[in-house]
Amino acid sequence: MTGRPTTAVLPPSLRARLGLVAALASLAVVVLGVLYADHSRPSRVDRWIVPPTADSVRPPLRYVAVTLDFLGEPAGSVMVVVAAVTGCLLLRRPRAAVLMVAGAGLAVGTATLLKQLVGRTIHGADNLSYPSGHTAFLTVLAFVAALLATDRLGLGATAGTSLVIAAALVAGAAMGWAEVALGAHYPTDALGGWCTALAVVPATAWLVDQAADRLVDRTAGVGRRERR
Repeated sequence: MTGRPTTAVLPPSLRARLGLVAALASLAVVVLGVLYADHSRPSRVDRWIVPPTADSVRPPLRYVAVTLDFLGEPAGSVMVVVAAVTGCLLLRRPRAAVLMVAGAGLAVGTATLLKQLVGRTIHGADNLSYPSGHTAFLTVLAFVAALLATDRLGLGATAGTSLVIAAALVAGAAMGWAEVALGAHYPTDALGGWCTALAVVPATAWLVDQAADRLVDRTAGVGRRERR
């Protein structure tokens, strides 16, 4: 026995399905990035959904949009991540806590890098817009929370995958709506941010599990040598 826990932050039953989701999401991020590279105006799809450069939301919905937007800002995101990590630790899920931090950081970092590479702007040349880092951030948190719920509830592959995708979709749609409603992003930027999160989290979760398993095996090996 290695002492390795029987559960992982990325349940084995979900790895193949979420791996496929990540691959498709990565492809979508690249395709959208190529389509809208160096653009400074909304696409036909964006105009069909909503006039993206108009502040189209009014109170009381505006208060909801502003609150959601704050959660993706530096101060708000730190508060949310600290609360999420605390919850994971209280549930004795340190791997999920690590994934909350690493997943959010990598998703937002990837979105920031892609903005520089794609060069799409909104409201002037200084406002890079694709993909939406706010949307990616909230999607990551919902994704990881759903992974944790899947483990706690003992859900199978189909139910677990459905829960993860549904949670990510709700969170991404909520933040995407807020960003578009406040005129900060085009709808396709929000879609790109959502796909960025879907691409990053499964790979990050797998890496967290691999690193944690090696640490457990190494610790168990040291313990056996000491007992000898």
